[in-house]
Amino acid sequence: MQSEKIEQAYRLAQDRYAESGVDTEAAIEKLAAVSISLHCWQGDDVVGFENQGLDIGGGLAVTGNYPGRARTPGELRSDLQMAYSLIPGNHRLNLHASYGEFPGRVDRNEIDVSHFQGWIDWGKEQHVALDFNPTFFAHEKAQSGFTLAHADDAIRQFWIEHGIAARRISAAMGVEQGSPCVNNVWIPDGYKDNPASRAIPRQRLAESLDTIFAEQLNPHHMIDAVECKLFGLGSESYVVGSHEFYLGYAISRQKCLCLDAGHFHPTETIADKISSVLMYVPELLLHVSRGVRWDSDHVVTMSDDLLAIAHELVRGDFLDRTHIGLDFFDASINRVAAWVIGTRNMIKALLIALLEPTCQLQQLEADDNFTHRLALMEELKSLPFGSVWDHYCQQASVPVGADWLKSVDDYAASTQLRRA
Repeated sequence: MQSEKIEQAYRLAQDRYAESGVDTEAAIEKLAAVSISLHCWQGDDVVGFENQGLDIGGGLAVTGNYPGRARTPGELRSDLQMAYSLIPGNHRLNLHASYGEFPGRVDRNEIDVSHFQGWIDWGKEQHVALDFNPTFFAHEKAQSGFTLAHADDAIRQFWIEHGIAARRISAAMGVEQGSPCVNNVWIPDGYKDNPASRAIPRQRLAESLDTIFAEQLNPHHMIDAVECKLFGLGSESYVVGSHEFYLGYAISRQKCLCLDAGHFHPTETIADKISSVLMYVPELLLHVSRGVRWDSDHVVTMSDDLLAIAHELVRGDFLDRTHIGLDFFDASINRVAAWVIGTRNMIKALLIALLEPTCQLQQLEADDNFTHRLALMEELKSLPFGSVWDHYCQQASVPVGADWLKSVDDYAASTQLRRA
């Protein structure tokens, strides 16, 4: 009966959207082709599997102590599989270098693809493609707050070797999965107070990055991305890898630029940056998060900022040039639920954007008919997108509405809460 009601509501919604010139089936087809890269670090509070016993550092902080944190690769994979089963579409996994499977102490500059073969094999079994990140934090050689911009040649060389190793691992992943692996470089380097020189660390960072990227790897196997940040805990006054630094670097080296929704001033939105950046760089990586007062990485909700990002990607026809990943970590709620809430919201926002009569709105704009443009944009907000979303979920054989919560609760009782 519920299934019939969902389809009846969808047919009514389909007619309503058709009146505005929108083909809901075409929108769903485009949506199904979009893959979101879920971030492994939500499942275990950014601990990883190196067992170094160090604080995360790098301006990162996870709050909360909800029971059931994944402690092993097997537990993390199990939790991820649960999350994927509740999300419509085929999606990816964003894996950090500290999540390898290590036979004892393997230092960051010594990692290779063998330490991630378990993840590669799992990804092929689950039809989940992998993305990758070198891990420039939670390490004894990062405790000063500096890595690739460190003044010490030996420490800087250590992190350069780690960056080179990460690129080779990413390329190997891309070969095995038949899909390019996005390798994203983010470093925590910066000062708590005002520096005597802002230029010198940036010169060192550019030189380090050039050395890391010197080896030519097949872009069909891996894609280089660099990620900027405004400030962090312990780097409130100065971050070496600022937006301006990485924008210039990405343009001059033709790298993919990563924009993190939490890495800018609270009054900024990355939506406005997308069209500008894509005029000058080949591709874009988004880390979708929700900053509250600072880069606090809250679970993604259906906010105006999220909708603005989705609308910009669709209106600019940028989906084919944009890699969408999530980046939040909340230990105050069920960690699997956090993945599901955030990812479903990202997909919902894209659906809303795809259900917009973009050509009609842009024609009104070209005609200087701003009255009709605004009126239509506002009227679209009350159209029954939820009925289209429910139909998409049912079509994808995932729970409709909040029905997925029962699956999470059952999984928590049978699996997560049994972890000591």
